[in-house]
Amino acid sequence: MVGKKIYLIRHCEATGQEPSAELTNEGKGKAIQLVPLLEKLQIDYIISSPYKRTLQTIEPFSESNKIPVLIDENLTERRLSAEPMENWLEQLERTFIERDLIFLGGESSNHALSRIRKVLEEVFEHKQKHCVGIVTHGNILSLLINHYDPTFGFAQWQQMKNPDIFLLEQVNGVIYINKIEQ
Repeated sequence: MVGKKIYLIRHCEATGQEPSAELTNEGKGKAIQLVPLLEKLQIDYIISSPYKRTLQTIEPFSESNKIPVLIDENLTERRLSAEPMENWLEQLERTFIERDLIFLGGESSNHALSRIRKVLEEVFEHKQKHCVGIVTHGNILSLLINHYDPTFGFAQWQQMKNPDIFLLEQVNGVIYINKIEQ
């Protein structure tokens, strides 16, 4: 029996980090370029973060294949802090090790991971969903990948691209994650 395939898609290049940030012109072009690849992967169900950049990333594929996009708040990007941080990159790196570390108005790595894992659990429970695209953000996605592959950490997060795609498969109860080359 073929296992369930879940494609974890990091959004294309955006103009900023706020929820309303749009894709850049280059990001919009890459979203269009993703269409043939996503068709080849035979994605038949889409779940996305409500952020504008994730929706704009999947829209060309969704519209051309007439597949509706289910919005899930659990896929929003992890908030490191409510306050601007001069050394935010160093602090972010700490959260890959100190999983319960929380900055003012922020969210711990463990909490963000639990949100995205809820989405996965729902996908695994639905027998009709065989080839699912989940469109989300780099930090929360890297936490999920790290959960299943501890060698994927802060350095690998830094190397992620916009967009980036990973295949998560569950075969005989074991989860495998592999990067899809574009």
